[in-house]
Parts: sequence; C-alpha cells; structure tokens
Amino acid sequence: MIGSRAYIHFKTASVPRGVYMAKSMKDRSIRMFKLLNQNGHDILAWDEEGLLREPDAVYHRWRLSAVAMKDIALLTTWGEDNARAFRDFSGYEDTPIKVTGNPRIDLLRPELREFYRPEAEAIQNRYGKFILINTNFSKVNHYYPDLGELKQAAEGKKTGPIEPYDAGKGRHKLAIFDHFKKMLPTFCARFSDYTVILRPHPSESHQPWLEVAKDHSNLVITNEGNVHPWLMAAKVVVANGCTTLVESAILGVAGVNFEPEVADEYDFAITRDVSHRTFTQEELLTTVRAIITGEMGPLDYSTRKAAMEPHIAALEGRLAADRMVDVLEEAGYLDQQPLAPPLGERLHGWYRTKTRALEKRINMYKPGHRNNISLHDHRYPGITRDEMLDIIDRYRKLLGRFDGIKVKKHSKHLYWIYK
Repeated sequence: MIGSRAYIHFKTASVPRGVYMAKSMKDRSIRMFKLLNQNGHDILAWDEEGLLREPDAVYHRWRLSAVAMKDIALLTTWGEDNARAFRDFSGYEDTPIKVTGNPRIDLLRPELREFYRPEAEAIQNRYGKFILINTNFSKVNHYYPDLGELKQAAEGKKTGPIEPYDAGKGRHKLAIFDHFKKMLPTFCARFSDYTVILRPHPSESHQPWLEVAKDHSNLVITNEGNVHPWLMAAKVVVANGCTTLVESAILGVAGVNFEPEVADEYDFAITRDVSHRTFTQEELLTTVRAIITGEMGPLDYSTRKAAMEPHIAALEGRLAADRMVDVLEEAGYLDQQPLAPPLGERLHGWYRTKTRALEKRINMYKPGHRNNISLHDHRYPGITRDEMLDIIDRYRKLLGRFDGIKVKKHSKHLYWIYK
C-alpha cells in the first residue's frame, strides 16, 4: 500500500499484517508505532532528514525518540555517518542498522534520472532559460506561523523551555531568510533575461515570496511537481543549506550556496562542500552569471564525490531501493508476515487506532492545526491511478523490470500496488 501517511495511518487496523516503512522516529511517532505493533505490523525506519543534520546532541533531541525506537524492527540509513549517529544515540539499544542509502538518491543516478526527462523538457519549453532558487525556511516561514518551531524559539514564543541552540539557529535562519528576501529584487533585475523560479519548501508559506514577485514579472513562485526535473532543467541552482544542493551535485548541475550569514554551529558542511560558496550579494550575482555564460560549471566530480561518500551510500552499484528489499528478504518477510500479537492486544490496538483516526479527522477541520486538511493537501496534492500506472511503466522501460504490476485504488489517497 502506498499513499498519504495520514490516510495510511487511518487504515493500519484494517489491512493484512505487514512491514510499515517509517521516514522518522521522533516523539510524535511513539503513539503510532505502538499501534502499528499492536495491529501486527513490523516497522522498518529511516530518518528522511538524516542527511543534513545538526550536531549529534541536537540531532538526537530533535529527531530520535528512545521510546519510538524500541518499536522498530529494522533501521536503514543514508550512509555510514548517519549509522554512526544512530549508534551514538543514548536511547539506541540493539535494533539492527543497515547502511542501504536512500531511494531518493536512486532517482538521481544515471540509470534512473532519465525518468524525469519528459518533465524537465516540458519545464524548459514552458519557462525557457531559468535560474532555480530553492528555499528551506519552513521552520521560520511555515504555512501555519505557529508551527514555525525555530521562529517561535528565536522570538521567545515557544511553549515550554527554550533551548539556547534552538533560539540561536532560529535567529540565524531568520537572518538568512531576510537576506534572501532583500536579494531577490536585485537578482531578478540583474537576470532580467532569465526566468527566476523560486521553489519554497513544501511546508513553507509562499506569501513573502509572492509579495516580491508582484514587482518582478520574471519571478515565478511554484511548488509544482517533484523538484528533481526542475533541478535537471535549470541552468544553475541557488540555495542555502538545502538538500537540493546535494541532489544538484549528484546530477552534475552547478549549485551555489548563498551564505550571507555564516555559523559553523548551524550550517551544514556537506552543502558547502558540493557547491560554489558565495558570501555577498555581489559575489552571488557574479558567480551565477559565470555559470550561465559557461565560464564556470559544477565543482569537479571527484570533489563532489569525496564530500558525499561518507554521508550517502549507493551512489554507485546496487540501488538503495534494492538494498532495502534485500534487508526485508533477509529478515524473512518474503516468506511470512510478521507474527500476530495476542488477540487482546490486537483488539486494543484496533480500538485505539479507530479512536486516533477519529481525533485526526476532527483535527483536519481545526484552523491552524498541524493535521488541518488544507496543510495536508498543500504538502500532498494527491495522485490518480492512471498517473501511478504511467510512473510504473516508465520505471519498467528504464530498468527492464515490473512487468505485470497492477494498481488498485484502496480508498482516498491510498493505492495497492501488486502483481
């Protein structure tokens, strides 16, 4: 089953026992992980934010829950450094850790990146020559302002004790956010012969950027589709401490890390190491101009690869997705389902799952709530069965696999993929 995480959670008591694939293991996951286990599901988990990480003590506090981790059967990681961070967590016990890489990176490798070629060409036909700016300010410019955790910490509005690191990083991100807003008008004017595409983080508010775009006809604010074809189609990618700079480096697209404020404590080294670093607005403009005129390209591949290898497995060789399937097969899931919990525990899990689903559905209609349906739809616009079949067919042609794969709609936002 694949689809919206929220809607998958609604159905976990009503589907056959299986393996749930979790993208995080924070305190917020504790309740759901317990219910998954009570409903007879095992959990394979990784941290989707495990590539760009804060110092270990902060990363552990922000992203890892000892209680949630106890309910996980298997852990996979982006790379060796992510595995080390898991092992060094005080709440880690003996959950098997497998260094598989992340399937997100598979999609950028030469074997699969052509999957995005039709979208990349359509984007180029639509916008012509363009410069891509990616922003990742959701924690200081959230779709719902009250959910901007670092902004709340920086302004002293966060509920409960405020950690000094959180407040400091919040101030740092706010300062960079302000620099980006101030830089944009000059950037658009200097590159008036190009379209400037700005893609905010999926949870970010578009409003501050739309205000700038009112006065600049060549500035487009969009979150349309997957970011990968946009990276492929762009002349250059500009960002600050964003995963898209790493993704651009894998694709061989020149990336520019704009660093108007520098703080080693808060910045991510890997995004610096795979990109051209610029520290002033004029330096940014000069570097981007050199790239689009062909005087400068991406950093040398050996430099990019050396920066990425400690953090990303499966840059070459077997795909990360295949390595994850290997982990599942080695654990015996190909031959049998997870063991069924005692009947009483399953009944309790069924009841609590239904109760939780009702709570979440009610919260979907509460303005400003993190479960609000408008925020859900902002982040997950949905997909049709025909679109899914088209995606599978394109993978089939690229990899020579997946003959006979079928798709069946299960319920709203959810699909079965089977053979």
